[in-house]
Amino acid sequence: MIENPSRPEMGQMLKKAKRIAVVGLSNNPERTSYMVSKAMQDSGYEIIPVNPAVSEVLGVKSVKALKDIEGHIDIVNVFRRSEYLPELAKEFADIDADIFWAQLGVENEEAYNFLKEKGYTVIMDRCIKVEHALTK
Repeated sequence: MIENPSRPEMGQMLKKAKRIAVVGLSNNPERTSYMVSKAMQDSGYEIIPVNPAVSEVLGVKSVKALKDIEGHIDIVNVFRRSEYLPELAKEFADIDADIFWAQLGVENEEAYNFLKEKGYTVIMDRCIKVEHALTK
């Protein structure tokens, strides 16, 4: 069963975080991933697009995979369909970021259990922008 941290705990995580890698970030301003990431960027977070299909999003060079990011990542925010989460969870474990955050409507118990067994913080089926707005 997937259990997310409490809203106050998510708020503390967002206050502490600085760098967010966004898997599946689209360069189309009409897409939710773009709108959410722009709002987070406008709130002062460093956004790192992870999408092999685009070269740049929000003025930032895109990387093909999580392993291509230099430096520490606080949150990996996922905008991919739920069936891709187990594979992304393995990539996440290889880079040792802090928080695996799957967006609203995205969840996968296999990925959740894999990451929780390794001691990671996992959030699924929650919008990072909404949670951020609620902590202001």
